[in-house]
Amino acid sequence: MSARTLPMVPTVEITELYAAHRLPLVRLAVLLVDDFASAEDVVQDAFAALARRPDAVRDPSKALAYLRTSVVNTARSALRRRRTARAYSPPHELSPPTPEDSAVLAEEHREVIAALQTLAPRQREVLVLRYWSNLSEAEIARTLGISQGTVKSTASRALAALEKAMTTTTTTSGKEQR
Repeated sequence: MSARTLPMVPTVEITELYAAHRLPLVRLAVLLVDDFASAEDVVQDAFAALARRPDAVRDPSKALAYLRTSVVNTARSALRRRRTARAYSPPHELSPPTPEDSAVLAEEHREVIAALQTLAPRQREVLVLRYWSNLSEAEIARTLGISQGTVKSTASRALAALEKAMTTTTTTSGKEQR
């Protein structure tokens, strides 16, 4: 055997395996997942995995054992997904805001937007990317082409400036209402 010639490895004949062992594997899967449609899906997934990687089983005599293991593992995954789906409870729906809530919220939003406009452009960009777009410091740094340290210091200074601007706006608004 030369260095260029690979040894002949017998290949697994998936079509023959499917014809001979699909039903027993489906029966096995039904006992594991307790649902015929899911059991068929589990078996199909096992055969599909073998078809994607026929070299996963080097010895054709061990192909059925490989498929059984794959069916058991896939059934476990299906049961885990099913258990997770059943345990999920959607978040409670909030009642729609009252007109008073909407008015107060709208006023607060206007104040925040006005205060944001007083910030330097980079400070405004960092805060908007962080709190509106929910980007991490690393993502902000890549987006703006600055270091993460600059993002941190800019955000800190921007929050302080925003707080000061909001306090000034609130104090001014309070004096105007008297």
